[in-house]
Amino acid sequence: MATLPSRPQQRPPLLRQAIKIRRRRVKDLQNPLPQTAPEIQPPSHHFSPEQRALLYEDALYTVLHRLGRPEPNHVTEASELLRYLQEAFHMELEEHQQALQRVRKLEKPTFCLKATVKQAKGILGKDVSGFSDPYCLLGIEQGVGAPGGSPGSRRQQKAVVKHTIPEEQTHRTQVVTQTLNPVWDETFILEFEDITNSSFHLDMWDLDTVESVRQKLGELTDLHGLRRIFKEARKDKGQDDFLGNVVLRLQDLRCREDQWYPLEPRTETYPDRGQCHLQFQLIHKRRATSASRSQPSYTVHLHLLQQLVSHEVTQHQAGSTSWDGSLSPQAATVLFLHATQKDLSDFHQSMAQWLAYSRLYQSLEFPSSCLLHPITSIEYQWIQGRLKAEQEEELAASFSSLLAYGLSLIQRFRSVFPLSVSDSPARLQSLLRVLVQMCKMKAFGELCPNTAALPQLVTEALQTGTTEWFHLKQQHHQPMMQGMLEAGKALLGLVQDIIGDLHQCQRTWDKIFHNTLKIHLFPMAFRELQWLVAKRVQDYTEAVGDAVSPEMGESLFQLYISLKELCQLRPSSSERDGVMALESFHRWFQPAIPSWLQKTYSVALARVQRAVQMDELVPLGELTKHSTSAVDLSTCFAQISHTARQLDWPDPEEAFMITVKFVEDTCRLALVYCSLIKARARELSSGQKDQAQAANMLCVVVNDMEQLRLVIGKLPAQLAWEALEQRVGAVLEQGQLQNTLHAQLQSALAGLGHEIRTGVHTLAEQLEVGIAKHIQKLVGVRESVLPEDAILPLMKFLEVELCYMNTNLVQENFSSLLTLLWTHTLTVLEEVAASQRSSSLASNRLKIALQNLEICFHAEGCGLPPEALYTATFQALQRDLELQAASSRELIRRYFCGRIQQQAETISEELGAVTVKASYRTSEQKLRVELLSASSLLPLDSNGSSDPFVQLTLEPRHEFPELASRETQKHKKDLHPLFDETFEFLVPAEPCRKPGACLLLTVLDYDTLGADDLEGEAFLPLCEVHGLSGSEEPGEVPQTRLPLTYPAPNGEPILQLLEGRKGDREAQVFVRLRRQRAKQASQHALRPAP
Repeated sequence: MATLPSRPQQRPPLLRQAIKIRRRRVKDLQNPLPQTAPEIQPPSHHFSPEQRALLYEDALYTVLHRLGRPEPNHVTEASELLRYLQEAFHMELEEHQQALQRVRKLEKPTFCLKATVKQAKGILGKDVSGFSDPYCLLGIEQGVGAPGGSPGSRRQQKAVVKHTIPEEQTHRTQVVTQTLNPVWDETFILEFEDITNSSFHLDMWDLDTVESVRQKLGELTDLHGLRRIFKEARKDKGQDDFLGNVVLRLQDLRCREDQWYPLEPRTETYPDRGQCHLQFQLIHKRRATSASRSQPSYTVHLHLLQQLVSHEVTQHQAGSTSWDGSLSPQAATVLFLHATQKDLSDFHQSMAQWLAYSRLYQSLEFPSSCLLHPITSIEYQWIQGRLKAEQEEELAASFSSLLAYGLSLIQRFRSVFPLSVSDSPARLQSLLRVLVQMCKMKAFGELCPNTAALPQLVTEALQTGTTEWFHLKQQHHQPMMQGMLEAGKALLGLVQDIIGDLHQCQRTWDKIFHNTLKIHLFPMAFRELQWLVAKRVQDYTEAVGDAVSPEMGESLFQLYISLKELCQLRPSSSERDGVMALESFHRWFQPAIPSWLQKTYSVALARVQRAVQMDELVPLGELTKHSTSAVDLSTCFAQISHTARQLDWPDPEEAFMITVKFVEDTCRLALVYCSLIKARARELSSGQKDQAQAANMLCVVVNDMEQLRLVIGKLPAQLAWEALEQRVGAVLEQGQLQNTLHAQLQSALAGLGHEIRTGVHTLAEQLEVGIAKHIQKLVGVRESVLPEDAILPLMKFLEVELCYMNTNLVQENFSSLLTLLWTHTLTVLEEVAASQRSSSLASNRLKIALQNLEICFHAEGCGLPPEALYTATFQALQRDLELQAASSRELIRRYFCGRIQQQAETISEELGAVTVKASYRTSEQKLRVELLSASSLLPLDSNGSSDPFVQLTLEPRHEFPELASRETQKHKKDLHPLFDETFEFLVPAEPCRKPGACLLLTVLDYDTLGADDLEGEAFLPLCEVHGLSGSEEPGEVPQTRLPLTYPAPNGEPILQLLEGRKGDREAQVFVRLRRQRAKQASQHALRPAP
């Protein structure tokens, strides 16, 4: 039996044994395997054969001498209870029969009814004051037959306790004065021999004392009291009044009863006499068993409870189920009978349950929540001093033992409550709640006053347990073979186990300890483990030194990544105290960086070479147009980026250099891949005569390169250049990152772009020949073939080839191919159009071909965009073909449109000007022209003057064939002539409204001997003549001043086209006149007026 500690600040021995906590010191790091505290040995729950035999005898005795009706959920049959006891005590049948025979021969116990008269309510008021002075007489009537069970039969029983039970067997309560609701709460032990022929009797009387008439009149309160005075005057002095009785057969009672019983009358007078609250318990005295004679009842019951609960738990474990704390009906029945017969109080039953459960919990597996009920019961019923000294010592020892055992479980919670078992968190939380509830008990505080606070004990246990767990894991990972590489693998495994444990602490265990004890386990575990890890990693890296082999480099890299992951778990600054042991752990791995970078590049290069060698240059699918090597290369580059992100070197300057190396290696691999994939294409296509297959491979090659270009373009994002730039801003010169990393990237992209353009150009060359051939054939088709039919071979050729290329090329490469083909097509059209300037038919076919090609290459927005289509070359060619395909009259009309535009844009009057007024009379269909004057004409004669006159002609001539030219009078030697002449032209309005229709005013210098000289030309658009639109109101016709202009000295494209049409007389006449005017203009240099 454990004893309480006598010295202050001294824990019980079991506590001191369970929580030998060692704080982490520097010396801990130097001691890899410290001596761990021995595990707590739980008290045994097994009894010796002698103890078990005595306990079995007492249990059988309890069943055989059972009293009262069974409880609703209890077992009725004694045979079933006996079979259960045989199983619970592991008795053989012969042993059981012998023990049962011995117990039956033992003397019967003394049967007793423990009756407690609690209170009554609503009794009759017999005194003149309206109250009574009640007391009770009670006893057991034996051997005279049982009274009737019906209320009617009980009312006819006239006998009372005074007359039926001997006076020495009669018990009496205290008198409660002047009340109708008396409270006694008195207990009596009533012995009986045969329960079947015994009955319980209770009479309630009103005590009558002798009082004077004056005293009674003083207490008189109503008419009822007056009648009571008269009634008492007729009875004997000092005779008590009957208030009611309760008569019960003992065989109708259960082992325990607690209820209200109605008080029955002796006559029919006053049938409602109130109720009486009674408690009954059928108990034993003078039990004949050895255990009852030699041990206290409480101790025997404790041992019986321990034996039966142990059996219950074992039975559930045998059935692969967990015991939930519920006793079987057999066990509950036996324990209830035993506690009742032994007359154990509720408190002692709770204490026995606590002692049994707390002992069994340390050796058997069942939920710790089963301990909460006895803890609560003890706390509720605890009264200091109600236990004997040995019982207090036993209870204190149970507290200390369970606390020590609980702390040992907490210290080893990682192995005792593994997360691989789903209910482990709930079990640990339940244990903590039990310990918290136990340490909060008044009994615990009084019996274990020197115990430290539970959070402190648990914290120390967790610290010690964390250190012990680390050393156990270190021993577990100890390599079988000695060597630096094996030691590194062992250390890596240890760090990974620590990371897993910290994840569990952070996600699961920390919440449990904080919710129950306000202890943050995760920061504590991290703090303990990081110092232990740091020492071992630093020692290992120092032992490795600077000579790092590839295998060692790989091992160190994995260790570095694991430590990085471990550091990322560190608690927040509010939860962390002290210095981080792993704060600058990356410096320990600095010698291994070159090995890591070289290994990364070597592995990537080998993967690229293997991927290209296995590539058959076949698209992966309809939607994926690159081959397998492009996918493998993308994966390879992604792995390099992943390695860079894993490394994430803390030092900014060194991180920049590492990133430069990663980018350099990646760009180098890209160019190596281009060389390898082209060589692979040549290898596969060599010896093949199928040009289509070669074209397919070339398409796949350029698609692979395009895919590679996209992957390379993502490097800034994958390697987090922006974040790196912010980190290195303080240590690098401004622009150094841009000049280094971006320059490397742009150089690689430029190289890839060149390779892609070369491949696409090769594909384009194969199509350009066909396009040129079909365009040449287009102009040689006979004249009877329609232009739309003539271009069909060209369009079918493009449809087939472009569809093929669109199917086999990715969009970027297909767009590049379209651009090359479009540029080449325009060039071919230009050349052919230049050779067919004189043929409007051929030019018309070329124009229609250009229109269809524009539609084809645009492809409703799926081909070239407008900015790529409508280049300057296209626009010039379109204009040229429009002119070449036009008729001669259309060209003449366009010529005059151009001269009208030139007239509108001319502001200078260097050649002079003419002023006219022109109007149209719709009713008469007459064009009226008033030529008012000319001014500032050039002096074309040798005398420094001119003899001007004006020739008026409606152009173009084919629109006004019937109207001849008109002339004004000739003015001698006048540079500012006033003509003031009017001309009328009979002409319909419709030709005047057409574009290009104009009044040509040709100012000439009359020459008597030779041809007239040209002063200049002016063009008045007829569509702007007043009255022609019909909307002008009649009135003054406005004057129009027209500056004189010269025709272009070198000719115009339209005139050149017309001049080439030798067979068109109208065109030749027009060109001859225009050439003449141009020649006249070129003979006169601008001279200032005299």
